[in-house]
Amino acid sequence: QVHLVESGGGSVQAGGFLTLSCAASGYGRRTYCMAWFRQAHGKEREAVAAVSADGADIFYADSVKGRFTIPQGNAKDTLNLTMASLKPEDSAIYYCATAARRWCWARTWVESWGQGTQVTVSS
Repeated sequence: QVHLVESGGGSVQAGGFLTLSCAASGYGRRTYCMAWFRQAHGKEREAVAAVSADGADIFYADSVKGRFTIPQGNAKDTLNLTMASLKPEDSAIYYCATAARRWCWARTWVESWGQGTQVTVSS
């Protein structure tokens, strides 16, 4: 069974910077995609950024392009997310996600979720 643990959330002012980390355990021989989702209060959970199972492709939601980055060189069982130029609308609980498939940027494709880490951006 795959287990995901997020870390790195916190409170920052608008324009600030945070880095989230996700550590996975329990991966078997199969390859796994990994992704970051977020859910703001009263809103649906949405994909923010995702990396394909082979690590060759990265997806970013339009709302975070140019501000959020999945750094190159992540280990197979680690997914970091650097968030720059943060806005109040980025405030949400951020969840790490994974699945034994090429992509997991759709909620219905996700097989395992972390417990989430809170990000709060004040204006």
